[in-house]
Amino acid sequence: MKIFRHYDDIPDTCRGSVIALGNFDGFHKGHQIVIGRAGRIAREMKTSLSVLTVEPHPRTFFNPSQEDFRLTSFRTKAHLLEQFGVDQLFTLPFDRDFSKMTAQDFVLDVLRDKIGALHVVTGYDYRFGAGRGGGTDVLGWLSEVEQFGYTIVEKVMEGDHIYSSTNIRDSLRQGDVRQVAERLGHWWSVEGHVIQGDQRGRMIGFPTANISMDGYLKPLAGVYAVRVIIEEEGIWQGVANVGRRPTFDKKDILLEVHLFDFDDHIYDHPVKVEFVDFIREEAKFDGLEALKTQIGQDCLTARELLAKPENARDYIPVPRLEDYL
Repeated sequence: MKIFRHYDDIPDTCRGSVIALGNFDGFHKGHQIVIGRAGRIAREMKTSLSVLTVEPHPRTFFNPSQEDFRLTSFRTKAHLLEQFGVDQLFTLPFDRDFSKMTAQDFVLDVLRDKIGALHVVTGYDYRFGAGRGGGTDVLGWLSEVEQFGYTIVEKVMEGDHIYSSTNIRDSLRQGDVRQVAERLGHWWSVEGHVIQGDQRGRMIGFPTANISMDGYLKPLAGVYAVRVIIEEEGIWQGVANVGRRPTFDKKDILLEVHLFDFDDHIYDHPVKVEFVDFIREEAKFDGLEALKTQIGQDCLTARELLAKPENARDYIPVPRLEDYL
């Protein structure tokens, strides 16, 4: 997948594609249907499939001091889109100038002139342009005037549930990572490099790999059964704590992962932590022995959860474009 971080000087070989527009935070099942519809049209038109999004998220740009809310980092989202089968990802910088661009200028200057869109696909609630002044009605009218195709994908339902990033964020705040995985259509994960912590886990026989959660929405503080993908090492099972470590009076939120049957040093290694199931909420213990006993029990619980067929990694496989053609 080719990634473009601006819309100037797009090579001719990458122009003239079918483009799915949206932020696609989390890349949930609703997003997959939107991009899958774009992929089907691209196949019919015998052209490439593109996704156009912006960085940073507009909510972050307009309110940089708010709490982290994203389900996926740019790195994670790009990986998911590439695995899905997207050919090109246009990630435009959302800055002051871009935030002031009118809906019409976005369509004429970016989609038509710079990228040369042949067909555009959006969800039913897509908004764009300065002050979110453009919607599907504006985009539909401009597509007729400028003679490019436009498809609107209606809301995607599961019973009475709408697939939306907002609903999934709510489930994550409740610690229901199993439901989150079902609604995403892939395991929710955190990616980052292993950083050095206080090494207290090693002192009590449970060494941990520590990963910053900066930029990610924080799930319910507690203990989770996880899988860890380590580049050049493989996939390992483990138990993770997300929280402030109240036993040690810490205040910052950290992701600490104890990997089963693993003793390599992986400081600075890039890792991906997939959250599989929730075990318990974070608690404060009276001392190291009480904490050590509880971690031992958490490890047993995590192994039991990870052994269940419905928690196998391939039970919720990474979504692919072929599933939506």
